[in-house]
Amino acid sequence: MPTGGRPTVRSRRLGTALRQYRQAAKFDQPQAAEVIASSQARISRVESGHMTARVIEVRLLLDAYGVTDPEVRTKLEDLAKHSKSRGWWLEHAEHLRPDYVDHIALEDDATYIREWQPIMMPGLLQTPAYAEASIVGGPHHIEQERVAQLVKVRAGRQAKIDEGGASYTVILWEGVLRHSLVHVEIHREQLAAILEVGKRKNVTVQVLPFSAGVLAGIISAFSSFSFDEEPTVEAVTLENLRGTSVLEGPKDLVAYANAYDLLRSSALTPDASAKLIRDVWRSLKED
Repeated sequence: MPTGGRPTVRSRRLGTALRQYRQAAKFDQPQAAEVIASSQARISRVESGHMTARVIEVRLLLDAYGVTDPEVRTKLEDLAKHSKSRGWWLEHAEHLRPDYVDHIALEDDATYIREWQPIMMPGLLQTPAYAEASIVGGPHHIEQERVAQLVKVRAGRQAKIDEGGASYTVILWEGVLRHSLVHVEIHREQLAAILEVGKRKNVTVQVLPFSAGVLAGIISAFSSFSFDEEPTVEAVTLENLRGTSVLEGPKDLVAYANAYDLLRSSALTPDASAKLIRDVWRSLKED
């Protein structure tokens, strides 16, 4: 069972996939339970993510559902194997909200990460100084010890990108560049860091210019994640005052995939974006 009886992102992903394949094969839950010589209640808990199927159960169910694609089978077996694995971030668990842990787990598993940020510099690109300033300046009072831990966690999240473990594409609204929400020196350092990170082969930085009009104001910040060789959106996270929400419904995924395509088509090219970031950095230096 996932830690504390709470569904983990991995157990939910596995359960959702097994439910979809069961329904496609026109099996009901009692029939699925017979396949693994278990109860309907176990199938229900596996499909909801509250319980993780064993690898042998995954294999038996996929056999019964007629799922033969080796990549699909390997992916689901891996989810079963690692659904309860301790990620690097769990050493900081006492300082993290459960929904934030879900977000980090998605990043850690992802092969493609896409992000839209109309307000703040994204956590995956933040310098330690920017991260600390944004945490301290947030709406909630946070003890200094926890602030230090949260800064470490943001640095840990960035390791996946630094090591080339995922393809990362981010679109920033021009206002994020021009309007400093932190001390100007911290902002300048942050802009310089983005220019450096943007040179990596696995990172693409684009800017949505002011000239794009109201588009920046009608789509709130979000991140989307893919877990295979193809960049099909399989999960989306939204941040709000109460925490992070994870969307996995098919209609939600299509809506956010389309929104990202719209933002990207309206954004400056990576080269033009880098030039704009450089120009803003220079203007801040002159001021």
